[in-house]
Amino acid sequence: MARPGHMAWLLLAGVLLQLAASAAGQQCLSATFQNGRTFLKCNPLPVLGASLHWTHHAENGTADVAFRAPQQSNGWVAWGINTRGTTMPGSSVFIASQDSSGAVSVLMTVLESTSPSLNNGSLSFDVLSPPSADYTNGVYTIFATIALPNNSTTQNTVWQAGPGNTGSVAQHSISGPNVQSMLRLDFLSGQSTGASNSRLHRRNIHGILNAVSWGILIPMGAMIARYLRVFEAADPAWFYLHITCQLSGYILGVAGWALGLKLGSESKGITYSAHRNIGIAIFCLATLQVFALLLRPDKKNKYRFYWNIYHHSVGYSAIVLAAVNIFKGLDILKPASGWKRSYIAILATLGGVALLLEAITWVIVLRRKKSDKSSSYGATNGNGRA
Repeated sequence: MARPGHMAWLLLAGVLLQLAASAAGQQCLSATFQNGRTFLKCNPLPVLGASLHWTHHAENGTADVAFRAPQQSNGWVAWGINTRGTTMPGSSVFIASQDSSGAVSVLMTVLESTSPSLNNGSLSFDVLSPPSADYTNGVYTIFATIALPNNSTTQNTVWQAGPGNTGSVAQHSISGPNVQSMLRLDFLSGQSTGASNSRLHRRNIHGILNAVSWGILIPMGAMIARYLRVFEAADPAWFYLHITCQLSGYILGVAGWALGLKLGSESKGITYSAHRNIGIAIFCLATLQVFALLLRPDKKNKYRFYWNIYHHSVGYSAIVLAAVNIFKGLDILKPASGWKRSYIAILATLGGVALLLEAITWVIVLRRKKSDKSSSYGATNGNGRA
């Protein structure tokens, strides 16, 4: 049975997940468009950093749609609806790209295979006005007004992004997020369903657990041990705070690591080798730190010096690798940009606090050494006069 403290950290992780999801939704709703266009509903899509904005007109079964996705200027993005299934083949899509002059154009085509002959043509649903697109700050936006197929508000939506020589469309990746870019969306309620949603939720939990544990709690525990121990009034409270942060971080981190292994086992043919291998290395280093607690010698023990080297080198290595791997995880998941910015802000805050405390503690240590030296000198003189 989990301890109350551990349950509190799990609750915190859940709260952070909800806040992050809320932040992504708010960022989606606060997006602005050219010519002052506005849309009543918005969904951050599960993968590729994309989002879909729309206004549904129930009186005639149409929808004004804006699809946004980040991409390099020589790449392309696509969004569409599949009236025959949930896969990309058979979908009627809008594809935005730009030519060598920077002019953005939209191609309409029906994907009859995974390597279509991308000829501009009619779709399986009516397009009420010519679609358009723009490219601003590394993001493509496709605008279209469509008649929802069969006058149904629930549709199988698909989206995609890929590379290409300027003005042309090349094959996108056939693994990872590029094969998970589909869901069933209700244009009336805004609710979406699909296999990717449950998996995305677990991937988000995996990311939150690891970010909170390896990325926040463990560094905070290290800062407590390095800086609070200088203050005599904080002894031994700093030690128990340090242990609490490290053990809580380890427990949450192992949970996130195990969930990552589970997600990896379910992704046949999709392997993020660097992210996986760094995650395994972090787990091994953190486990060594747990053993370090059990093997911790007394301060006067002659092996304490070597234990300190082992403890510090393993701990700081885990912290550095954790920061690297969290960014790799964000690059894989490609959430709304607010997630990465939030983590960068957290790292910057921890770094700023560490620099401030470093300066303060060095001043205290130097003054203490000077005071001890003066006391020792005074005692020597006193003994000499006696």
